[in-house]
Amino acid sequence: MPHRARENISMANYYDKLETRHHVAPGEVGEVVVTSLFNTAYTMIRFGTGDLSAVLPGQSPCGRTNTRIKGWMGRADQTTKVKGMFVHPSQIATIASRHPKISKARLVVDNSSGFDRMTLNVEIAGNDSSCIDAIVATVRDITNLRADIAFRPPGELPNDGKVIDDIRKFDQ
Repeated sequence: MPHRARENISMANYYDKLETRHHVAPGEVGEVVVTSLFNTAYTMIRFGTGDLSAVLPGQSPCGRTNTRIKGWMGRADQTTKVKGMFVHPSQIATIASRHPKISKARLVVDNSSGFDRMTLNVEIAGNDSSCIDAIVATVRDITNLRADIAFRPPGELPNDGKVIDDIRKFDQ
């Protein structure tokens, strides 16, 4: 069987995290979109990874000339990774549906203390905190993670469609 030469074509593009799909400037944060023709059985053309990163300018200190990226800087969608576990908006909806007193819920993920921390903000009429232990148990059951619960008066959480608010800072 003759040796068959094949082109090794692989590239990554970075797009703004809005649905406009415009290229972002070097150094700007955007979604990593990959095209790879290495595997003819599973060719990827403009595969949106859902991960955010940025192109680092200049050449690598080791001398390689490939495009370098800053590393993982978050997600383009609302799914987020906390302590190695993905947390999806549908999980927050399930938590809220198991507790009829919850009218709205928003998960905030931060790392202000150096460690990932989840706080589930819930709107409950009258700030009835008698169900806090049940909500904590439901969060643990559904996400396999611990979360603090913060009660908010009805109407306090913004009505912007955001279910998970990842406010962690990764610049180190």
